[in-house]
Amino acid sequence: MIKVGVVGATGYTGEELIEVLLRNNSIELTSLTAIVEKTEKFSVLFPRFRGKTELVCSNLDIDEVCSKTDIVFLALPHTVSMKIAPEFMKKGKKIIDLSADYRLPKEVYEKWYNTSHADIENLPKYVYGLPEINRKKIKEASLISNPGCFPTGIILSLFPVIDKIKKEGLDVIIDSKTGVTGAGRKALIPILFGEVDGNFKTYKVNEHQHMPEMEYILSQVAGEKVTINFIPHLLPVRRGIFSTIYIKHKGLPSGEEIHKIYEDRYKDEFFVRVRPYGTMPELKDVVGNNFCDIGVKVAGGLLIIVSVIDNLLKGASGQAVQNMNIMCGIEETAGLL
Repeated sequence: MIKVGVVGATGYTGEELIEVLLRNNSIELTSLTAIVEKTEKFSVLFPRFRGKTELVCSNLDIDEVCSKTDIVFLALPHTVSMKIAPEFMKKGKKIIDLSADYRLPKEVYEKWYNTSHADIENLPKYVYGLPEINRKKIKEASLISNPGCFPTGIILSLFPVIDKIKKEGLDVIIDSKTGVTGAGRKALIPILFGEVDGNFKTYKVNEHQHMPEMEYILSQVAGEKVTINFIPHLLPVRRGIFSTIYIKHKGLPSGEEIHKIYEDRYKDEFFVRVRPYGTMPELKDVVGNNFCDIGVKVAGGLLIIVSVIDNLLKGASGQAVQNMNIMCGIEETAGLL
């Protein structure tokens, strides 16, 4: 039985990770840690886990966690994981990091996250954990950098046609809307209920920290530099990401041909569902599950691509468990259905 621990158990992604891991019969959840006032049962901190787990949640002691685990999930804020991950690596633990700390080259990371990288030595060792693109590398990896929530849906949306888009030199405009849990569990005025409820706004227009991640991965796929325009918005809902991508259709195949490209690319990918041509997914189709649903249509001289994911599942914790399953040779859907 594979023994698994979660560091950062009390955040939104940590809580979701625990829910998914407890459904996975191929592993044993053995360690939960976070910043807590005192050690107590996780089911006391989160009563919905009563009857599901008797594990306690305590402050992080790396030696103790290592003594109980084979794999460690780091569900920590950006800039924190890179200070802790090396200690687990020294002790031979497999790591799945849900922060941005190992997703980008050093120079790009330091520019967008306004801090020096604390673990340059290990940065190149991490595999970008988007299974639909990197499954073979993930199978052989012991260190996984889990993708960001916005990049997951958007990269999956552009991946099948990015080479054609670059060949024609077409601009990509991405309009994304996210639920408030994408900001994490923290007390900030802009994400308080009274500020979000009944409101709708854009933020970090063409300067969101997920932009370089999308451009970096898409550039690797295309074999040349890819730039995008990215406009995120905050929805007055708890969870989910709805992205609409607009691309001039000039020089591209017909809508039906493009749709077939998507169907062919994702026909063997369980967690990516391509809608019939011209029909678009809705947020409610994916909230609470690990699917990415995609719809495509050509209209008004534009290729329009719509994707929806749950930011806490396919955009974070669900995908992290999907990565673990691949790494460990477990059925990929284990715990996710």
